[in-house]
Amino acid sequence: MKLRNWILAALFTALTAVGCLIKIPTPISSFSPLFFFTALSALLLGPKFGALSQGMYVALGLLGLPIFTTGGGIGSIFTTTFGFLLGLIPAAAVIGLLVKRWGTSFKALCAASTVGLLVLYAVGLPYMHLILTVYMEKTWTIGQTIMGGMILFLPWDAVKIVAAAGLARRVLPVMGLYESSQATTAKAANMAKNTNSI
Repeated sequence: MKLRNWILAALFTALTAVGCLIKIPTPISSFSPLFFFTALSALLLGPKFGALSQGMYVALGLLGLPIFTTGGGIGSIFTTTFGFLLGLIPAAAVIGLLVKRWGTSFKALCAASTVGLLVLYAVGLPYMHLILTVYMEKTWTIGQTIMGGMILFLPWDAVKIVAAAGLARRVLPVMGLYESSQATTAKAANMAKNTNSI
């Protein structure tokens, strides 16, 4: 099981990299299917390996592989979108944790991914504003950052969330990740119940 999860995490690292290379640029960011692969990794692999896959992706980009929308290398930390790359890691962790708590219905998967998206923006937007106003010394309001870094992308984000949840809903029964986790929890609860009744 662990070996399979490591392999799948590496696969999602690669898929996230490919997703980031598919882009439509805007003045301060880009449209890309990146969050689709982030959400899908967390929905399928859970919090630990979902976050791990995104962490490996960010690490490889910082090491110099040209897998960010702006290229790669340590200089990427000075770009407006790097905060969103960092945000992928806690976003994946939160999505995976919420799926464990809320279940694997389509609505639950969409809800978990939506909360993960909010985490992504909570990390990415302040970082973007800091780079724009401090590092680049632009006269840029918070409203402009929110509009250009989030509002513009929300319809596209909704499509990615629905697509990731729909695909995960079909794949999860095959993988059996959350089913086995829930079975283990139920078994532990039954053992505790039997122990108390003795």
